[in-house]
Amino acid sequence: MIRLCFHGAESTGKSVLSTRLAAELGLPLVTEYGRDYAEAHGTDFTMADLLAIAAGHEAAVRAVEQAGAALCLLDTDPLMTAAWAEMLFGAVPTELLAYPKADLYLLFEADVPWVEDGTRLFGTADERARFAAVTEAMLVRARVPFTRIAGTWDEREAATRAAIMPYIRS
Repeated sequence: MIRLCFHGAESTGKSVLSTRLAAELGLPLVTEYGRDYAEAHGTDFTMADLLAIAAGHEAAVRAVEQAGAALCLLDTDPLMTAAWAEMLFGAVPTELLAYPKADLYLLFEADVPWVEDGTRLFGTADERARFAAVTEAMLVRARVPFTRIAGTWDEREAATRAAIMPYIRS
Protein backbone atom coordinates (compact mmCIF):
# COMPACT_ATOMS: atom_id res chain seq x y z
CA MET A 1 0.00 0.00 0.00
CA ILE A 2 1.25 3.48 -0.83
CA ARG A 3 1.49 5.73 2.22
CA LEU A 4 1.41 9.52 1.85
CA CYS A 5 2.13 11.21 5.18
CA PHE A 6 1.30 14.75 6.30
CA HIS A 7 4.16 15.73 8.63
CA GLY A 8 5.26 18.90 10.43
CA ALA A 9 4.84 21.14 13.44
CA GLU A 10 1.52 21.77 15.13
CA SER A 11 -1.12 24.02 13.59
CA THR A 12 0.17 23.91 10.03
CA GLY A 13 -2.88 22.46 8.26
CA LYS A 14 -2.09 18.75 8.23
CA SER A 15 -5.36 17.53 9.72
CA VAL A 16 -7.57 19.96 7.81
CA LEU A 17 -6.01 19.19 4.44
CA SER A 18 -5.69 15.43 4.90
CA THR A 19 -9.34 15.20 5.94
CA ARG A 20 -10.54 17.43 3.10
CA LEU A 21 -8.54 15.65 0.40
CA ALA A 22 -9.38 12.16 1.63
CA ALA A 23 -13.09 12.97 1.50
CA GLU A 24 -12.89 14.75 -1.85
CA LEU A 25 -10.75 12.10 -3.55
CA GLY A 26 -12.39 9.09 -1.90
CA LEU A 27 -9.17 7.98 -0.22
CA PRO A 28 -8.75 6.22 3.10
CA LEU A 29 -7.30 8.40 5.84
CA VAL A 30 -5.61 7.39 9.06
CA THR A 31 -6.27 10.33 11.33
CA GLU A 32 -3.81 11.68 13.88
CA TYR A 33 -3.81 8.98 16.53
CA GLY A 34 -1.83 11.21 18.90
CA ARG A 35 -4.61 13.81 18.95
CA ASP A 36 -7.21 11.18 19.90
CA TYR A 37 -4.84 9.84 22.54
CA ALA A 38 -4.21 13.31 23.98
CA GLU A 39 -7.92 14.08 24.11
CA ALA A 40 -8.52 10.83 26.02
CA HIS A 41 -5.45 10.85 28.29
CA GLY A 42 -4.21 14.45 28.44
CA THR A 43 -1.00 15.99 27.19
CA ASP A 44 1.29 15.24 30.13
CA PHE A 45 3.05 12.63 28.00
CA THR A 46 5.57 10.04 29.11
CA MET A 47 7.79 8.11 26.72
CA ALA A 48 5.44 5.14 27.25
CA ASP A 49 2.59 7.31 25.98
CA LEU A 50 4.53 8.15 22.82
CA LEU A 51 5.29 4.47 22.22
CA ALA A 52 1.58 3.68 22.65
CA ILE A 53 0.67 6.44 20.20
CA ALA A 54 3.04 5.06 17.55
CA ALA A 55 1.74 1.52 18.04
CA GLY A 56 -1.88 2.68 17.86
CA HIS A 57 -1.21 4.65 14.71
CA GLU A 58 0.52 1.75 12.97
CA ALA A 59 -2.31 -0.61 13.95
CA ALA A 60 -4.77 1.77 12.26
CA VAL A 61 -2.61 1.88 9.12
CA ARG A 62 -2.40 -1.91 9.01
CA ALA A 63 -6.19 -2.17 9.32
CA VAL A 64 -6.57 0.06 6.24
CA GLU A 65 -3.98 -2.03 4.41
CA GLN A 66 -5.71 -5.30 5.36
CA ALA A 67 -8.98 -3.87 4.04
CA GLY A 68 -7.32 -3.79 0.63
CA ALA A 69 -6.53 -0.11 0.14
CA ALA A 70 -3.93 0.60 -2.52
CA LEU A 71 -3.16 4.08 -1.16
CA CYS A 72 -3.72 5.83 2.16
CA LEU A 73 -3.28 9.36 3.48
CA LEU A 74 -1.71 9.54 6.92
CA ASP A 75 -2.23 12.48 9.25
CA THR A 76 1.24 11.98 10.82
CA ASP A 77 3.00 8.69 11.57
CA PRO A 78 5.61 7.31 14.01
CA LEU A 79 8.29 9.65 12.61
CA MET A 80 6.16 12.54 13.85
CA THR A 81 5.89 10.78 17.21
CA ALA A 82 9.70 10.53 17.14
CA ALA A 83 9.84 14.30 16.67
CA TRP A 84 7.61 14.68 19.73
CA ALA A 85 9.98 12.42 21.69
CA GLU A 86 12.90 14.63 20.69
CA MET A 87 11.02 17.78 21.66
CA LEU A 88 9.72 16.49 24.98
CA PHE A 89 12.53 14.24 26.18
CA GLY A 90 15.59 14.99 24.04
CA ALA A 91 15.78 11.36 22.93
CA VAL A 92 14.22 9.11 20.32
CA PRO A 93 13.69 5.42 21.10
CA THR A 94 14.79 3.17 18.26
CA GLU A 95 11.30 1.62 18.22
CA LEU A 96 9.90 4.87 16.83
CA LEU A 97 12.33 4.78 13.92
CA ALA A 98 11.71 1.10 13.12
CA TYR A 99 8.13 1.43 11.87
CA PRO A 100 7.43 1.27 8.11
CA LYS A 101 7.97 4.61 6.41
CA ALA A 102 5.66 6.46 4.06
CA ASP A 103 6.38 6.58 0.35
CA LEU A 104 6.24 10.37 0.52
CA TYR A 105 6.19 12.86 3.37
CA LEU A 106 4.59 16.27 2.96
CA LEU A 107 6.51 18.56 5.30
CA PHE A 108 4.20 21.39 6.37
CA GLU A 109 6.13 24.54 7.20
CA ALA A 110 5.24 26.57 10.30
CA ASP A 111 4.58 29.75 8.30
CA VAL A 112 0.88 30.16 9.09
CA PRO A 113 -0.66 31.43 12.34
CA TRP A 114 -0.61 29.06 15.30
CA VAL A 115 -4.05 28.24 16.75
CA GLU A 116 -4.61 26.77 20.22
CA ASP A 117 -6.94 23.77 20.22
CA GLY A 118 -6.44 22.30 23.68
CA THR A 119 -3.89 19.62 22.66
CA ARG A 120 -1.08 21.75 21.25
CA LEU A 121 2.04 22.49 23.29
CA PHE A 122 4.53 24.54 21.27
CA GLY A 123 2.90 27.87 20.51
CA THR A 124 5.61 30.43 21.13
CA ALA A 125 7.63 31.58 18.13
CA ASP A 126 10.81 29.99 19.48
CA GLU A 127 9.15 26.68 20.39
CA ARG A 128 7.38 26.52 17.05
CA ALA A 129 10.57 27.20 15.09
CA ARG A 130 12.41 24.54 17.09
CA PHE A 131 9.61 22.00 16.56
CA ALA A 132 9.55 22.73 12.83
CA ALA A 133 13.31 22.15 12.68
CA VAL A 134 13.00 18.90 14.65
CA THR A 135 10.26 17.58 12.35
CA GLU A 136 12.43 18.24 9.30
CA ALA A 137 15.51 16.76 10.96
CA MET A 138 13.55 13.58 11.67
CA LEU A 139 12.79 13.15 7.96
CA VAL A 140 16.43 13.75 7.08
CA ARG A 141 17.56 11.32 9.78
CA ALA A 142 15.19 8.64 8.44
CA ARG A 143 16.36 9.31 4.86
CA VAL A 144 12.83 9.47 3.49
CA PRO A 145 11.55 11.47 0.51
CA PHE A 146 9.71 14.66 1.36
CA THR A 147 8.17 17.68 -0.30
CA ARG A 148 7.83 21.03 1.46
CA ILE A 149 4.36 22.51 1.81
CA ALA A 150 4.28 26.23 2.61
CA GLY A 151 2.55 29.51 1.98
CA THR A 152 -1.05 30.60 2.30
CA TRP A 153 -3.80 28.07 2.93
CA ASP A 154 -4.64 28.05 -0.79
CA GLU A 155 -0.97 27.63 -1.74
CA ARG A 156 -0.66 24.76 0.74
CA GLU A 157 -3.65 23.00 -0.73
CA ALA A 158 -2.40 23.45 -4.30
CA ALA A 159 1.08 22.18 -3.40
CA THR A 160 -0.35 19.20 -1.53
CA ARG A 161 -2.58 18.26 -4.46
CA ALA A 162 0.36 18.57 -6.86
CA ALA A 163 2.50 16.33 -4.65
CA ILE A 164 -0.05 13.53 -4.16
CA MET A 165 -1.74 13.40 -7.57
CA PRO A 166 1.02 11.39 -9.29
CA TYR A 167 0.51 8.66 -6.66
CA ILE A 168 -3.25 8.68 -7.10
CA ARG A 169 -3.05 8.41 -10.88
CA SER A 170 -0.56 5.53 -10.85
